[in-house]
Amino acid sequence: MAINRKDFLKTMGGLAALTIIPRRVLGGPGHIAPNDQLTKGIIGMGGIGFSANHFSSNEQCRLVAVCDCDDNHLEKGVRLSKERLNEEVKGYHLYRDLINDPNVDVVHIATPPHWHGIMAVEAAKAGKDIWCEKPMTRTIGEGKKVMEAVRQNGRIFRLNTWFRFKDTFYGLGTTVEPLKKLVDSGVLGWPLKVTISGYTGFNWKFFWVGKENLVEQPIPKNLDYDLWLGPAPYKPYNEHRTHQTFRGYWDYDGGGLGDMGQHYIDPVQYILGKDGTSPIKVEVDAPQQHHDAIGTWRKIVYTYDDGCQIILQGEQHGDPTAPYIEGPNGKVYQGFRCELNGQPAHNIMDILSELPDPEPQNTDFIKCIHNREKFALNEINGFRSATIVNMGLCALRLNRTLEFDPVKLQFINDEAANALIDQPMRAPWKI
Repeated sequence: MAINRKDFLKTMGGLAALTIIPRRVLGGPGHIAPNDQLTKGIIGMGGIGFSANHFSSNEQCRLVAVCDCDDNHLEKGVRLSKERLNEEVKGYHLYRDLINDPNVDVVHIATPPHWHGIMAVEAAKAGKDIWCEKPMTRTIGEGKKVMEAVRQNGRIFRLNTWFRFKDTFYGLGTTVEPLKKLVDSGVLGWPLKVTISGYTGFNWKFFWVGKENLVEQPIPKNLDYDLWLGPAPYKPYNEHRTHQTFRGYWDYDGGGLGDMGQHYIDPVQYILGKDGTSPIKVEVDAPQQHHDAIGTWRKIVYTYDDGCQIILQGEQHGDPTAPYIEGPNGKVYQGFRCELNGQPAHNIMDILSELPDPEPQNTDFIKCIHNREKFALNEINGFRSATIVNMGLCALRLNRTLEFDPVKLQFINDEAANALIDQPMRAPWKI
């Protein structure tokens, strides 16, 4: 008798279930001993779901489940788990089945952003710790609900962008720590202006734009398109809406800014010491945007209440000779060249060696889960940097300057902008 895809995946999942004994059975509800091996499930087996840092299984955390509403992606996840990781994982079509699997400790959300909020909240309510891809959420309102759910359910949350604690930062030839020390010392003066451009290593991926007037196409048999859309408004299927090119449409993401923005804005938020607040104004210079397809932009400027600014240079890339960080008393350029009081600071590393180090950050996610400690980039500071991205997208979509209240988390005197904070979801989906 022939076996179809879903029967195949059910069979594979059944085999996996026989090999795993939930630690909750062995040690009581929610029990995770310090030396226990954690288990994880990945929702979304597209490109990022198979990246080396995510599609893995080791002594600390074992992959036990994968989920996707595209049967081809799901079959690939089940197959490669066996071939590459030697793991017999369970394959799920519906994300809720993975979240509610008692064998899963950590839910890794690698779906398009329009699903991040719903899945993170449901995972938190199910008692699961969460690893979420950037951007944290597609809207400010969804981010608020994720924060609330993580707090109320005592979960550990990690947002997957890492420049605030590792890797060379932009085109500056240094990690964030020396920049943080320099800013914290006050030698650059205050307020500061940070300019993010193509010349400081940021590729805004302008080819990630949508197409206008898409022609309806037949839905592939392997794709559950209705489930892929989920809370997004129903639009006739076209392949450009899904998988690798979904980022070009307002319903699912925010173009290159939505995808890459948090990578590069989050460490600036950290450097400036703004993890507990948000800008009070965002200005955009951009063409009028299409109602469905996201286009390009020229410049976005954020201003904080103390005068600090973050300037994003878009398709014009900016000035390659301009400083990355600029204050009244000093500047920082590409290659970590510094000026203090108008003179080159050739001895900048000697100066930094005498300055106090920033507070240590918890960068071991597995250890944070065992110790129930917040990860370095968590639901709170991650929400703030995601809010900067989403503020910019709201201003871009409306093509006007917006003022924002960082305490009330609302735009000031702008009903249309506030309507974008909590956008309606297609029934029956909701947070």
